[in-house]
Amino acid sequence: MEIIRVENLNYYYQDGETIRTILKDLNVSFEKGKFYTILGPSGCGKTTFLSLLAALDEPKSGTIFYNDKDIKAIGYEKYRRNMISIIFQSYNLVPYMTAVENVMIPMAITENEIPKNTKEVAYNLLDYIGLTKSKANRVVNKLSGGEQQRVAIARSLASNVDIIFADEPTGNLDQELENEIIGVFQDLAHHHNKCVIMVTHSKEIADMSDVSYQLRKGVLSHNE
Repeated sequence: MEIIRVENLNYYYQDGETIRTILKDLNVSFEKGKFYTILGPSGCGKTTFLSLLAALDEPKSGTIFYNDKDIKAIGYEKYRRNMISIIFQSYNLVPYMTAVENVMIPMAITENEIPKNTKEVAYNLLDYIGLTKSKANRVVNKLSGGEQQRVAIARSLASNVDIIFADEPTGNLDQELENEIIGVFQDLAHHHNKCVIMVTHSKEIADMSDVSYQLRKGVLSHNE
């Protein structure tokens, strides 16, 4: 089922008379239950595209629809709070809080239906992505990079959203951990009906996704 759609999306930077096109007339849709990758080298506009999909920035022209509603009409803040989650390469966790406290943060601000026993839900989410209760109770800056990225994934699930955006989330991890994280994304899409959209420069990761797109010279095309 289509959940997010982009129509005639354009983005560029203007410096005096010079216009640098980043994204050009993009038209693409994404469905629940699938793991997508956007592939391309550094500087090609992958993160910009993800930022637009996540309403962290606004396109110069074109429209992004969530369940057939323009996200601008929904309201960018409401859309970010209730419809999507973002996983960053740098984790973006609150360093002085425990893992379980970090995961509880989005539950306190979302308008989505959340069980009342939020701490138990947070422990369950951390257990699902492979963190024991003892590690869940540690301050996050005492955890390894791989463990912190797991906390970030659990946090992205806490507000019960349908779309998860991931910006090079395995860039700081070794091969084994990278494969485990990709396995979590596949499971979220295939068994929990999430729409997972990840940007990467790794052909190997792209090959593990259900649908892969290549971003080149502002144009998005299916990656063969």
